[in-house]
Amino acid sequence: MAATNETFFHDFILMGFPREQILISLLIAQIYTMTVLGNLTVFSIIQVDSRLQSPMYFFLSCLSLLDVCYSSVTLPAMLANAITGNRMISFNKCLTQLYFFVCFGGTECLLLAVMAYDRYVAICNPLHYITIMNKKICSYLVVGCWLCGLVNATFHTLMTWKRMFCGTRHINHYFCDVLPLLQVACSDIHDSQVVLHVVTFFLGMSPFMLIANSYIRIISTILKIRSTTGRKKAFSTCSSHLIVVTVFYLTGAFNYNGPNTGDFFIIVQVSSLLYGVVSPLLNPVIYCLRNNEVKGALKYVLTKLYISFK
Repeated sequence: MAATNETFFHDFILMGFPREQILISLLIAQIYTMTVLGNLTVFSIIQVDSRLQSPMYFFLSCLSLLDVCYSSVTLPAMLANAITGNRMISFNKCLTQLYFFVCFGGTECLLLAVMAYDRYVAICNPLHYITIMNKKICSYLVVGCWLCGLVNATFHTLMTWKRMFCGTRHINHYFCDVLPLLQVACSDIHDSQVVLHVVTFFLGMSPFMLIANSYIRIISTILKIRSTTGRKKAFSTCSSHLIVVTVFYLTGAFNYNGPNTGDFFIIVQVSSLLYGVVSPLLNPVIYCLRNNEVKGALKYVLTKLYISFK
């Protein structure tokens, strides 16, 4: 334990940033601003518009709030590092960032599966939709997602805290995550790798298979729709959701089970950005801002604000 406690007095160095810090700073600031504004806009519209008080929009509002938290774990710190050029991060701050990143990521994995199940019930079993997806059940599902995310993050953080980090502590990444930290550990990491594989299956591949099954059934139901316009509209929505979900889960799975040494680690860095940065940015656009009801509500709110300030 003495070797473990010694790590608290040393900093890590984040090595993922290139030298073009001004351009990187502008890009990170733009992405973070767009992510926060997009998700908070969607969340606010759903809260104030009485026409959007259905289970689907309840889950979408939870996803929007979650994505604001998710992006806020990494992007502000990345922006500060890029502006100042200071790549140092203390052990305590590194573990804190790791905890919340894993927590929000795991929660989103499960929440996306819940949202797919909600769409399955709405399209394939519409007569019982209100009964199955009542407010109580919806609340329990969201709380369950958060509890699983918290437990998963606690487990990973404690296991990382027990690792010994000796010698040069250069993290080949933009922020603190499980796999980059395991790469620089000098103690045996076999048990952590086993846990990563197990967790990836239960929090990654299992929800993804549930989503795939839900969408297969949804598409099967859509094919029975006689209206060509109705089929095109439903397919357009499903395909958009499926693309985002596939990118999120596959990059997330690779992020925690990819190569942890050598030149291939650059692929892990890219997958982390797709998993933790791009998804929160795209979710408001894919899930909400292409939705006619949300666009109508947004137009109504903007018109009302314009009239009040005129």
